[in-house]
Amino acid sequence: MALITWTKEQYGTNVTVCDDEHKTLFDKLNKLYDLATGSAGRAAVGEQLDDLIGFVAWHFATEERLMQSKNYSGYTAHKAEHDKLVATCVDLQTKFHKGEADVTAETGAFVKSWLDSHIPQFDMPYEPSLNG
Repeated sequence: MALITWTKEQYGTNVTVCDDEHKTLFDKLNKLYDLATGSAGRAAVGEQLDDLIGFVAWHFATEERLMQSKNYSGYTAHKAEHDKLVATCVDLQTKFHKGEADVTAETGAFVKSWLDSHIPQFDMPYEPSLNG
């Protein structure tokens, strides 16, 4: 069962590249969640964790380049939010691969909560600037 489902009403930014990347991000998160809460082996969970974190970093870089190219006034605060999440993800990734942490349902709930807050609060406001 999907942890998070992209809908235009709840998550749409009206910036096509960002919406498309958010859809991919949601798919990768759902796959990780299903593996971590199912009977998948640690190697499969680790591979999907690495894939998701790599995609998140790539997506954030895309958003940040777009914001910089349009001189978006909210760039600094937005990038700070990205940097905090990436640091949290990298910490989990490091601990997971050392056998010091697991990916759990709570991990998925944390990321879903972050997205539920971040996209409306930080991503949706950039639409006029990025599409302008």
